[in-house]
Amino acid sequence: MNSKHLLLTLGLSFLGYEIGFTQKTAEKIAKTSFQTAEPWKPETDVRADATMVYGTVDKPGMSFEQRVESWRNKGYQVQFMTGVAWGNYEDYFLGKWDGIDGHLKEGQRDRNGNEIAHGYMIPYIVPTESFIRYMQETQIKRVIDAGITSIYLEEPEFWMRGGYSEAFKEEWQKYYNFPWRPQHESPENTYLSNKLKYYLYYNALDKIFTYAKEYGKSKGLEIKCYVPTHSLINYTSWQIVSPEASLASLDCVDGYIAQVWTGTSREPNYYNGVKKERVFENAFLEYGCMKSMTEPLNRTTYFLTDPIEDRARDWQDYKRNYQATFVAQLMYPDVETYEVMPWPDRIYQGLYQVAGTDRKERIPRSYSTQMQVMINSLNDIRVSEKKISGTHGIGVLMANSMMFQRFPNHAGYDDPQFSSFYGQTLPLLKRGVPVELVHMENTPFKETFDGLKVLVMSYSNMKPMKPEYHDYLADWVKKGGMLVYCGEDIDPYQSVLEWWNTEGNNYKAPSEHLFERMGMPLDAEAGTYRYGKGEVIVIREDPKHFVLKAGNDNAYLKAVASAYSEKTGKEVELKNSLMVERGPYVIAAVMDESVSDEPLSFQGVYIDLFDENLNVVADKRIKPGEQCYLYDVKKAPGKAKAKVLCGASRVYDEKVEKRTYSFVAKSPINTTNVSRVLLPSQPKSVTIDGKETAQEWDERSKTLLLRFENNPEGVKVCIGW
Repeated sequence: MNSKHLLLTLGLSFLGYEIGFTQKTAEKIAKTSFQTAEPWKPETDVRADATMVYGTVDKPGMSFEQRVESWRNKGYQVQFMTGVAWGNYEDYFLGKWDGIDGHLKEGQRDRNGNEIAHGYMIPYIVPTESFIRYMQETQIKRVIDAGITSIYLEEPEFWMRGGYSEAFKEEWQKYYNFPWRPQHESPENTYLSNKLKYYLYYNALDKIFTYAKEYGKSKGLEIKCYVPTHSLINYTSWQIVSPEASLASLDCVDGYIAQVWTGTSREPNYYNGVKKERVFENAFLEYGCMKSMTEPLNRTTYFLTDPIEDRARDWQDYKRNYQATFVAQLMYPDVETYEVMPWPDRIYQGLYQVAGTDRKERIPRSYSTQMQVMINSLNDIRVSEKKISGTHGIGVLMANSMMFQRFPNHAGYDDPQFSSFYGQTLPLLKRGVPVELVHMENTPFKETFDGLKVLVMSYSNMKPMKPEYHDYLADWVKKGGMLVYCGEDIDPYQSVLEWWNTEGNNYKAPSEHLFERMGMPLDAEAGTYRYGKGEVIVIREDPKHFVLKAGNDNAYLKAVASAYSEKTGKEVELKNSLMVERGPYVIAAVMDESVSDEPLSFQGVYIDLFDENLNVVADKRIKPGEQCYLYDVKKAPGKAKAKVLCGASRVYDEKVEKRTYSFVAKSPINTTNVSRVLLPSQPKSVTIDGKETAQEWDERSKTLLLRFENNPEGVKVCIGW
């Protein structure tokens, strides 16, 4: 086939972005939520705003609809979640739904013909048209018939090592109009294979969500549709393809859940020549990636954290890394919606190892108390106009095509632990620069460039899927932007059959098209080039070398700092910490491997929210590698003379009278509440469910410390002074 005809079959014809997206909502957007496949139980009554009931499978003695009602009856807004790439869909795979045998062949398969599965009879699916119809008719319809108006289809995942099943070969023929090619045989085949995987889940979500909107409308309901998904960073690291940023172009997608947790963020990476886990830094980048993906279109984004993880570790490990990811999510002060945990049943009722022993136990009371203090704060914390500390306006460009080059490996291309990405980000982040991530797919929106002074990019590990992106980048530079381009442009993916080398184009690499657009030599050497009011700084080194080699990021950092200084007249602030205030909440992290080993200190009257005893501290010091979460008592909001500032239960029915304060506290059974209550003076009486209790008063903070066993039905607290 001639290259001109072939190119016509390759381009992904995604719908255009529409800036004026609005939708009348059927119910108030839940601020906090969690997901569970189980009915309501007193042990897992987390007290978030919404429950995402998982899957439509009927359980012994209980239908899906009864599961839904069990949560509604406890006052929860009930939503729905299920997997779009995998799930308990045996009736489909065994032909019970449509009477057709052979749907199991639609599972993803690797080069050796092995099925890629999530469990027994749960293959990762190639989303064929029949599977899409199955999801519409058996999942979505049933859910909407149950009165649910918020639907989450999670983890649209196609493994990079997949692409060998008969179903995929059929989809290849339909999409490209020529026979399937094994992806392991060439970089071009790999690129084409992953590009098709990317499209298949884009198409599946488009059709399923469009059906949901239309069916809901026929019943007088307005349906909201969300995609819970790992970040582009994690999927690329873990060698998975997913639609990611392209979904924001669909009117039928209302938002995302950023599935970031210890399991994703502990993926090791290189920095200064050392490969190790850097959980806080990784989580900070992952959340930033998800936030920037949806920001120009103002979609709703939920941030997820998980107090444990899938891999077996011990409770101390879970606690340490939960704190790191929790702080990272709060570093984005314009996000205030959260999935507070997944699978509370495994968290509260699972058995996990005790550090240094062979013994396993349920979640320690100290940890469940701390965790509940943290998740209850998410019901209270709000968007803040305060910015994270450090130099703003420095960004790194990303593209969905990062997922097209990771697997399998080919001669001439090697990117250990996704180091080309980390080479652009960690040298900045580790020095206290809150680096921003910019999605190439969002460059058509002027809002994408708001506040951006310096943009770093490379085509070493990604490629532009549309030539128009270069028009937007060039226009930004022309208006005064500072672009830092890093790369040798010699990897074999530079010459895959794409728009820059077909249809009359004859560029050896996509950067040549970008450079030409800005009046630069096509093969521009290292140096600085003026274009309009801005500049392009070319560094002829692949960014992976900035982290794979010890001490090799100085020239890169100098180039970025110089560009920033020239643009703003200010120096880049280098430090070892990040900090932000959100109302009374103080969130901070101190990084190791940074410009110093100095701790960060806070003086004042603070409640330590990482302390299960909620101790009041006057001088808090955070060492390198640590994070903190504090409540500044002096900034307690409102004029109320009495208020629960923080605690391991959610507060209801507050009543403040002349000399008394009362409330009802609810939280899961078999957990311990610890709360701090702001009062005008030391109380004369404190009763819990009518029984007088001992007092723990702190005069500095004017707070009373309460301790009692939780009850999801409510514990009545009355205080008099």
